[in-house]
Parts: sequence; C-alpha cells; structure tokens
Amino acid sequence: MNVEHYRQLEYEIINLVSTRGLTNAALDLFRECIWAYFAEHGRVLPWRETDDPYKVLVSEVMLQQTQVPRVLTKYREFITAFPGFAELAAAPLRDVLQIWQGLGYNRRAIALKSAAEAVMEKFNGHLPSDFDALRSLPGIGPATAAQVLAFAFNKAVPYIETNIRAVYIHFFFNDRTDVKDKELMPLIEHTLDTENPRDWYYAILDYGSMLKKTRVNPSRKSVHHTRQSPYEGSHRQLRAKALRAVLDRGNASSANVAKQLKIDKEKARHVLDELVKEGFIKESGGTYSVE
Repeated sequence: MNVEHYRQLEYEIINLVSTRGLTNAALDLFRECIWAYFAEHGRVLPWRETDDPYKVLVSEVMLQQTQVPRVLTKYREFITAFPGFAELAAAPLRDVLQIWQGLGYNRRAIALKSAAEAVMEKFNGHLPSDFDALRSLPGIGPATAAQVLAFAFNKAVPYIETNIRAVYIHFFFNDRTDVKDKELMPLIEHTLDTENPRDWYYAILDYGSMLKKTRVNPSRKSVHHTRQSPYEGSHRQLRAKALRAVLDRGNASSANVAKQLKIDKEKARHVLDELVKEGFIKESGGTYSVE
C-alpha cells in the first residue's frame, strides 16, 4: 500500500474519533493502520538488529535531537571503537569526543561515557533492566530509560518523544492546538502492545517520521513544542568549533583558537572557559586540552 492508502485510513480513524469519540473500533483501526505501515515500510536500522543493551543505549543517546541519517555512520564508528561498556569506560575522553564530532550536543558523549563508568562500577558491567536504576545513570532521562527497556529488554513502559507525540496528536487530537502530553499518555498506555513493545514502538516511530515528511508536523499542535533556534552562527556552533579546534591540535591556547576561528582572543577565552567549567576540556597554564 502506498502513502495515499494510509491517508485514507487516517481519514477514517480521525472521522470516527470526531463523530463517535475514542471507541474500541477507532482504537482497533488505529492499531491496524500502524502495524500495516510498519509491515510494509518499517525502517531497517543497525540498532534494531540487536537487543544488546549497550548498543541500544548508544543508539538512543545518539538519536536525541539528531536525525537518523547523521547517526548511522557515527553509530557504526562508535561501536567499532568502543564495543562495550568496559571499553567506553576506559577510553580517554578525547577519543570519545573525537568520534562524536559531527553529531552535536557533545555533552551527550560525556554523559554516555559517565554512564558506562557507572555501569562498570555499580552494576558489574551489565546495564540494569529496572527503570529507576536506569534513571540513576548520568544522562538517562525518563524517555531514554523507557526506550532502553523496550528495545533492549522488550519491557512495556509508556513514554513520549517527538515522533510518538506527532502520531497521537495527528490521529486523536487532529482538530486541537495546545495539546498537553498528559492528554496523550492515557492513549499511549492504552494502545501499547504489552506483548511486543519493541516492535510497536518501532512502528509508531516510523509512522511519526513519515508524517513529518509528508504533512505539516503534527507536533506543532503540542503545548510542549518549541522551535529550535538556528544552529548556523549560534553560540552553540561556536562552542562546537572551539572544542574541535582543541581536539584537532591536542592542546591549544586561546590565541590559537581565536586565530583558527577568526574571533577575538577574549571571546575565544570566554568560550573555552565555558567548556572547562562543563567538563569538556582542561586548562593548565593558559593551555587547553582534552584528557
């Protein structure tokens, strides 16, 4: 079935919901639509071919606020360099950040390495399969914990992220704006396939991805939706360039970085000191480096 066929199914479901409410018939048709789309158009991705908790965690952290095509190459490179928690925990931060370059949000790399260290120290090298234990690890929020439980352990825990939000708003709140997550969660819980949460979430995520490519993003109707500020020319981009400059040189002064980035020395020093404070780099005698 092509995408147009799913548009017709969507129309039927949305019409059912608007005229009769959240009936079992509407919810059953919704499930059929999601599963049918997944059966025909489900994405084949390397992290879906494993239930290795380490590989699942790496992929989920990488996918935060980052498009799948950008993650694909980096995921393979990262797993090759650091095949498990032990290797990542023992790796120099410099090596981890070097491979991470290009994914953005470098603090995720630091959090992932810190999580690996905690897994080795507190859980004997095995990622816990308990929600609260996962949440205790650096950089793992409620959504990431639920994703790991679903994709690594096939445990059914309801959660919301942008693609899931898009799907449920599109089908069940199509004529609304300012939709709250607390309105979506009961539906997410009710429709969750508790026998096969792994594939159900994959199916929902793929449908949400399709919606965003073929329609106006339904997530814009969420009260929680925020537009990301442009990256080009932003302070975030400047920080990323400064970090890369230090990584490329091995160590650098603020003057080195200022010259490479074509900014004044005071601005370079300010950015570098920010990176020091947040644990990305170290400073000694006016020289900046990564461990």
